[in-house]
Amino acid sequence: MEQSEFLEKNIFIDLENVNDGFDDVSIHYFSEADFATVLKRAEHFGLSIYKIEPSLEGKAFNVADHDAFRKKATDPKWYTKAFSDFKKLQEGLVYSAAYKVSKKLLDRE
Repeated sequence: MEQSEFLEKNIFIDLENVNDGFDDVSIHYFSEADFATVLKRAEHFGLSIYKIEPSLEGKAFNVADHDAFRKKATDPKWYTKAFSDFKKLQEGLVYSAAYKVSKKLLDRE
């Protein structure tokens, strides 16, 4: 199974991709509520999240990555904190992230 298939089947299922063409079509953006679900599912599966990139009205708003938090990409503490910080900074953001699904998990599917 490919990483994109895994994400579609296990992480993004039943969530609305709000990328209407303001960024590369392969990048999924989610509302705040849906992105909270994405993060819960990512934690459940132990996915790596390397960076979170929120956008506001189709323009890049900010970026956070695991290195800045001095945490491993699989540590949910960093991405939970980054998401919380973004929510406090600005309402109406949509969120994307850079994910990595381990080979072990892909092989299991």
